[in-house]
Amino acid sequence: MNTSELQRIKQRYNIVGNCDELNHALDVALQVAPTDLSVLIVGESGVGKEIIPRVIHDNSPRRREKYFAINCGSIPEGTIDSELFGHEKGAYTGAIGEADGYFGVANKGTIFLDEVGELPMATQARLLRVLETGEYIRVGGQEIRKTDVRIVAATNVNMRKAISEGRFREDLYYRLNTIPIQMPPLRDRGNDILLLFRLFAMQMAEKYRLPKITLTDDAKQLMLHYKWPGNVRQLKNITEQMSVLSEKREIDANDLKKFIPDDPDSTELATISKPGQHSYESEREILYKILYELRGNITDLRRDLTSMRKQLDEEREIRQATVGHDMIEGSTKLPSVMGNESYNRSVPYNQTSAEDAEAEEIKADEPESLNLNDLGRQMVEKALERNEGNRKKAAQELGISDRTLYRRIKQYGLDKKEE
Repeated sequence: MNTSELQRIKQRYNIVGNCDELNHALDVALQVAPTDLSVLIVGESGVGKEIIPRVIHDNSPRRREKYFAINCGSIPEGTIDSELFGHEKGAYTGAIGEADGYFGVANKGTIFLDEVGELPMATQARLLRVLETGEYIRVGGQEIRKTDVRIVAATNVNMRKAISEGRFREDLYYRLNTIPIQMPPLRDRGNDILLLFRLFAMQMAEKYRLPKITLTDDAKQLMLHYKWPGNVRQLKNITEQMSVLSEKREIDANDLKKFIPDDPDSTELATISKPGQHSYESEREILYKILYELRGNITDLRRDLTSMRKQLDEEREIRQATVGHDMIEGSTKLPSVMGNESYNRSVPYNQTSAEDAEAEEIKADEPESLNLNDLGRQMVEKALERNEGNRKKAAQELGISDRTLYRRIKQYGLDKKEE
């Protein structure tokens, strides 16, 4: 890119600076603008990353379409999918109508996703699908929708570290990073620091009609050697503070030190999370695990309950058949499964309560239960003898199913006897 074109871009977007890294970033932005390739802008907080997507959009074939700048870190995790991809009516509490979301509204245009490294994992999967196929589904919907959107993303996160920690999808990173643009930190821009200071000092003087502040030589050297962890944003804030609060209009090194904090260790790229920090992603994974285990426990309990209920039903069918046979033979008493008491035969056996059935299982080792078991065996044997071994007819006589009779034959060992 020639010098005149570069100066035109800087004047249009009020960009101050002449360092090679800044010029290279602007050159790449102009070269990639006519294409639809995804761009990932990497740089520390406060370096002015938001200028690059604006340059790309305004110099692209999409310049007459819509442009949205979205700060992914400022949208709550619970609503970010709805904000980006839209939702159907009733998809969640408060969704009183339909919404298109940014990807629906920005069709044919450009979306700038700032702080893309803060996206939740579930949203990253949705974004990856949009990048690969141009398709998305609204929250609570089923219809697949299409969108034609140019995506430019920016992050101050150390993406390599985020990927190794499982906080960012590697496949999404490579899709976003088709064209990488590195924005230089202010400490590496040399004399651009002094040029920016002059611009901010002049803006404050004109806006509030104040005498413009200037720097002595020792103050300039201090400016050039300071690490500027907050980059351009920090420089602007400090210049505004000095313009308003400083009594002197010529700032020396001692005066400057009063406004510049000593923070030498805050110049690295941010990471998504550090050891010991709170992680809502981890909490969600733990809750999912607990719910999955609870679902498994409930399934096991339901299976055990069904098995117990089936056993009780089979016992009840045999005993009902036994009681009916005894009534035919004129029997008047039957030992009680609850103890030594007797009960009147006029009371139908099917009125026995569930508690009685459970007591039978608990007291299965008592003599009365053993006698009752023997009596059931005898009933099955007699029924088989009367029907010449025909199990279907024997089951009909006993008033039980063929399957229950088969189990009782196996339980009493009568199948071996038949052999």
